[in-house]
Amino acid sequence: MNIVVLGAGAWGTALAVGAAAQEGEFRQVSLWARDARQADEMRTRRENHRYLPGVALPPNLAITSGSMDGSSIPWPDADLLVIATPMAGLRGLLTQLKDHPSPVAWLCKGFEAPQEGAWSSAGLLGHEVRAQVAPRLKSGVLSGPSFAQEVARGQPTALVAASEHACVRDVLVAAFHSPTLRVYANDDIVGVEVGGAVKNVLAIATGLCDGLGLGLNARAALITRGLAEMTRLGLALGARAETFMGLSGLGDLVLTATGDLSRNRKVGQLLAEGMNLRQALDSLGHVAEGVYTARTAVQRARLLGVDMPISEAVVALLEGKLKPAQAVATLMGRDPKQESL
Repeated sequence: MNIVVLGAGAWGTALAVGAAAQEGEFRQVSLWARDARQADEMRTRRENHRYLPGVALPPNLAITSGSMDGSSIPWPDADLLVIATPMAGLRGLLTQLKDHPSPVAWLCKGFEAPQEGAWSSAGLLGHEVRAQVAPRLKSGVLSGPSFAQEVARGQPTALVAASEHACVRDVLVAAFHSPTLRVYANDDIVGVEVGGAVKNVLAIATGLCDGLGLGLNARAALITRGLAEMTRLGLALGARAETFMGLSGLGDLVLTATGDLSRNRKVGQLLAEGMNLRQALDSLGHVAEGVYTARTAVQRARLLGVDMPISEAVVALLEGKLKPAQAVATLMGRDPKQESL
């Protein structure tokens, strides 16, 4: 199997390392970096020192770089291409791969920022972007509760391969399922993508809760009610409710909202400690997708008439309209109601 991972950040590198380390079958794994200097450094050091320090790159993992000029199909012999860029890079790569005969999957989680002149003021999920720019492409998403460092070190992890195409689900399972990485198939790509997007926003809220020292009771309440608003949005977009009880819903939410490796949770903690948003992001050195997803998720919810109070409070916090303590007070001051979705 010939696997090409596009994007040499932490998560793309971790998956490429895991795929290249598998034994028992012939496979060729390549990791493409947009930055030629980064690729050269990785080839020399056999390590992604910037994004995944301390993890050795397997000898059989090829590191490539260079531009895709659009004059021909990139990597025509690939059996699977995996886009491992942030959400902002998905549209461009899908456009370049729109005529590829092989399955294409992405790892990014979030709503795309609204396109200028788009039909609405809200951004799109990955599968909706694909429908616009590459409607004939067989595609899907690989998602679920996973920190890159743990996957790269071979620690037990479970993911979800979601696609409307059975062949895409099958090739993702074949590419990445291993003794330490279990991959489940799911045809509810809407639910899987909504879970992956909204959990990052909710993790900022739980980081805020933890940073303010509000206690474990408050954290549990936020996670539980956050799951409810995530599910409401998913159902309005056509997802199945049971998807949010699985790995890409509850599983990813719990990991991102409580794990010390979560960048989105860290943003909330830093804001609670008194940093402004720019200072918090600069201190991370990595992308925190929840910051860029929050506004677009809320815009999409408003268009659908879906109530998402926690996400609304996060947006107000990120935009400087509420201070951390005020955001919590706003949520606690809501009128009592029957517990439900």
